[in-house]
Amino acid sequence: MANTEVKVPRELDGARLDKALVALFSGASRAAAKRAVADRAVRVNGRVVAKGDVVSEGDIIAVAPGVFDDSDALTVRAEPDAALDVRFEAAHVLVVDKPARQPTVPLRADETSTLANALAGRYPELVGIGYSSREPGIVHRLDNDTSGLVVVARSHEAFEALKQALQSERIKKEYWLVCAAEGLPDSGTIEYPIANHPKDQRRVYPCIHPRDVMRYAPRPAVTTYSVERRVGPWALVRAVAARAVRHQIRAHFAAIEHPLAGDKLYGGPDCEGLERHALHAASVSFNGDGNAAFAFDVRSPLPADMAALVPST
Repeated sequence: MANTEVKVPRELDGARLDKALVALFSGASRAAAKRAVADRAVRVNGRVVAKGDVVSEGDIIAVAPGVFDDSDALTVRAEPDAALDVRFEAAHVLVVDKPARQPTVPLRADETSTLANALAGRYPELVGIGYSSREPGIVHRLDNDTSGLVVVARSHEAFEALKQALQSERIKKEYWLVCAAEGLPDSGTIEYPIANHPKDQRRVYPCIHPRDVMRYAPRPAVTTYSVERRVGPWALVRAVAARAVRHQIRAHFAAIEHPLAGDKLYGGPDCEGLERHALHAASVSFNGDGNAAFAFDVRSPLPADMAALVPST
């Protein structure tokens, strides 16, 4: 994996940030640098900056892990025999159901068993569509331990339309989660903006206090939720996060002192029979914005390991 933090040398004093990224980070093409800055995955001296800003000698540039791991050069290995649960298939769009503990995309050229490997094996036309060559048609990702629905574009036209719909929050996404029932209101809205964690790159940081908003320049994030049922110590919760920035639901529920069951990274309680955090992408829908070829409305049932914690009968 490439270094995630470097000091700007004298010869790059006064250089634009995007040019400095290409010069200092292995695998940082101009396209990858632009995308990383837009995704707020780059900080200079601890602050989020714009791609056109300049850097000075001695500045510390930090990037999120894996951002420049040759993502544009990496070609995903096709696995035609890999399991793939296709929930919706049309000429321009797929919706697939990712199991828990499966990465969405590979981080290394030799990595296999990801969702991307399976997609490239079953649908070779996807290769070359998407954000990079390691993300064949994939419009959005899920964390490794999050199960559920992922939207995939089968054409360049569909990818651009779905990417824009995702960014403008016109793709509707709902999730199931399990957390402690005690003290959790029947419904609510969590509106803490989210930043990269200042000390732990594995996590994100919900900015609860105004001083944190000023310090870390977080991204807006809103999660609404309602409790479906309570069973013993646990609550089954339906959550909606229109854009769902990295770890949004996990960090938001930890911020209200109800971390997800099994979510060790955010302080969630251990659960017998649950080997991952209890989060499932249960529903995705899009009306196509007038183009029926891009429309879909797909649901995925609650996985067995989560259902066992909150049985309906």
